Amino acid sequence: MKKLLVVFTFIFVHYSFAQTKADNLLLNNYRPVSIYKTPTANIQKAAFPIIDMHSHDYVQTQNDVDDWVKLMDKMNIQKTMVFTYATGKGFDSAVEKYSKHPDRFELWCGFDYTGYGTTGWQKHAVQELERCYKKGAKGVGELGDKGEGELYSKPTPGKGLHIDDPQMKPLLEKCAALHIPISIHVAEDEWMYETPDSTNDGLMNAAKWHVDTNKPGKLGHDALIKSLENAVRDNPSTIFIACHLANSCSNLQVLGDMLDKYPNLYADIAARYAEIAPVPRYAAAFITKYQDRLLYGTDNSPEEHMYLTTFRILESADEHFYETEMFNYHWALYGLDLPEEVLEKLYRKNAEKIMNEYR
Repeated sequence: MKKLLVVFTFIFVHYSFAQTKADNLLLNNYRPVSIYKTPTANIQKAAFPIIDMHSHDYVQTQNDVDDWVKLMDKMNIQKTMVFTYATGKGFDSAVEKYSKHPDRFELWCGFDYTGYGTTGWQKHAVQELERCYKKGAKGVGELGDKGEGELYSKPTPGKGLHIDDPQMKPLLEKCAALHIPISIHVAEDEWMYETPDSTNDGLMNAAKWHVDTNKPGKLGHDALIKSLENAVRDNPSTIFIACHLANSCSNLQVLGDMLDKYPNLYADIAARYAEIAPVPRYAAAFITKYQDRLLYGTDNSPEEHMYLTTFRILESADEHFYETEMFNYHWALYGLDLPEEVLEKLYRKNAEKIMNEYR
């Protein structure tokens, strides 16, 4: 009887200790490790040469650019689009930094909103766009609007100006005349609009990137998507690229409906791998359906593990793996196992269509 009591006491104490430890664990410190012994693809480079349609000026020096090229060679990245956000001296400086590798990088500029609010400011903005184009700009972007107007362009953002504002019309039309696309980030994904509480399955990112829509005049998710649709509809000769699957990962049909209606709209998948990898059949079906309109992008600092993770998600059938440190979600991820013909369009062919047919 005493031995039995000792055993029960040990089990109870051990259970209580484990339960207390679990109860005190912060989600921010939770780092699950998959216990499943499933096959892994062990991909070491992309299956096809890639044009990365969404990156940024992450490096500091020309030597850093050289190192980036070496990594691109290793990963099978043929070319990278560098979104500088910049105009003026900032854009010129970026052009100089990447000038040693004109076949490996294309630089995109921002819009110059200097004088916004005064009569005729668009004339100066169009002139600066033309100057950047002559300097080597191959596109405009990434523009960004999270509810209060365009915020990414440097050195002067366009606060208060949404992409469908009539004042933007001369700039959008000039892009069409120059045959350069516009890459634009509108809104954030739905998790960022929900309350960051125990019911939010994207909690850590939902807290970090939470969007407060209570501010007067600030547009919410659906209104921002509508502003993009208005601009795409009203400027049929201008090519638009909706960044991050139009931040509609929880309901990709929102983007699908626009792709069905507007042939001048494309979308990149940059920085939304973690959002689509938990739903591989749904995401793969969507990418396959719209395989002629979607573009590979990264939107992350160029590192080998980052590239390989994107290839793993797109190419493999790997199951139940985690990349919490990289994505900040605690979701298990799954490979989409996309068909080769879809991968090749996503990786390169659709980008080539934009680069060749619209220029």
